[in-house]
Amino acid sequence: MSLLDLSRWQFAITVLFHMTFPAITVGLSILLCVMYGLHWKTGKPVYLQMFRFWRRIFAVGFAIGVVAGIVLVFEFGLDWGPFAAKTGPVMGPILGMEVVTAFAVEAGFIGVLLYGDGRVKRRTMFIATVMVAVGTLLSSSWIIANNSWMQTPAGFKIVDGVFEPTDWAQIIFNPSFLWRWQHMVLAVLVSASFFITGIGAYYLVKGRAKSFARCTVSIGLGVAAILLPLQIFVGDHTAAAVLPHQISKLEALEGNWTGGDTGFVLFAIPDQEARRNIAEVDVPCLGSAIQKDLSCQTAVPGLQQTPEADQPNMAAVFWGFRAMFFSALLMFGTLFYATVLRLRRRLWSATRFHRFLQWTIPVGIVAILGGWVTAETGRQPWVVFGRLRTSEAVSHLAPAQTLFSVIGFALLYLAMLTAYLAYVVRTIRIGPERDLPQAAPSPNLAHASGRCER
Repeated sequence: MSLLDLSRWQFAITVLFHMTFPAITVGLSILLCVMYGLHWKTGKPVYLQMFRFWRRIFAVGFAIGVVAGIVLVFEFGLDWGPFAAKTGPVMGPILGMEVVTAFAVEAGFIGVLLYGDGRVKRRTMFIATVMVAVGTLLSSSWIIANNSWMQTPAGFKIVDGVFEPTDWAQIIFNPSFLWRWQHMVLAVLVSASFFITGIGAYYLVKGRAKSFARCTVSIGLGVAAILLPLQIFVGDHTAAAVLPHQISKLEALEGNWTGGDTGFVLFAIPDQEARRNIAEVDVPCLGSAIQKDLSCQTAVPGLQQTPEADQPNMAAVFWGFRAMFFSALLMFGTLFYATVLRLRRRLWSATRFHRFLQWTIPVGIVAILGGWVTAETGRQPWVVFGRLRTSEAVSHLAPAQTLFSVIGFALLYLAMLTAYLAYVVRTIRIGPERDLPQAAPSPNLAHASGRCER
């Protein structure tokens, strides 16, 4: 593998590992506000029990995510020195604003969130929880602004090869930022909703902490059912904001090499060197229908319409998009069936469905990672699309040293991910019973859970 390939693999491994945790914790921080707000409003002990249980999982994931995110900043300077030097006047202040705003807010209130329960007033606890959620959203906002500028650059001029800002409003609110930001916020909320729903379903199957389990599943399914249709609408507009600027990405995610196909490729094994698909499954006319043409006349573009030097890797873009797309279909079908069960008052007796929900725990995370793979590999071979090639942005390091660091990071992140999963499994096995306030009634009493029994 070339130095460029090794540097890209190292950054990709770090990004995918890092993104696994915000995919849970950003949405979970908002859900913690909902849980504690319900406890403050109703006084129901089950909501405090939920808050305490999910706070444990949030706290460890939050810490690991922050550490992994800091590593990315070091990699900008070490593996991608020319990129940092050329784009630093634009991207440096944006990353700095993340530290000044998001990290400052999180650092100021995370201690109260983690240790203030029972020590400070409920109002103070709720405000601290909200502020931590605001901090996670601010952090995500600056990261999305930075990445969106790389996707659809605006508000700059190039002087001696260096990107110099000319309009910060255009840089931050570039053509794709607003839609991509909404898309990401909804994605982490839906992901966290399925995460807590699957774990809540585990307790339904085991017959443990029934009020906790029903409230968790009810809130998780309810939030996801409201937000997922909105996410589909926002996702469509996100594509409309990005793809006209990156036609090569559209061509790659469609899975066609030549134009003229009006179908939708469900499955493909692309051969990048031969510029063909070794195998594929194509649904006739579906591609045209997706583009709102039911007459089967609108064809999707092919990747050969882009010069070979400017083509992204089709397999990565194609399967990244399919991971996101198929995960969304699975979530939509799950929520539709859950709604039917709820309307028929069979949601709490459908044991097979509860078992199925346990398998959907990671589906939102898979969708988010698939979306990021699509966005980042589809931008190639540009690091700043149309302005700076990735090959011109990599540091000139010894390939052997880079290979060693890639292997080291991969093993370290695998160990950290294994440790986090082991912690989550251990927390689930211990259960939420220890988090129920001692003076509260039995967690199996209907009045302790409010409307969650319905």
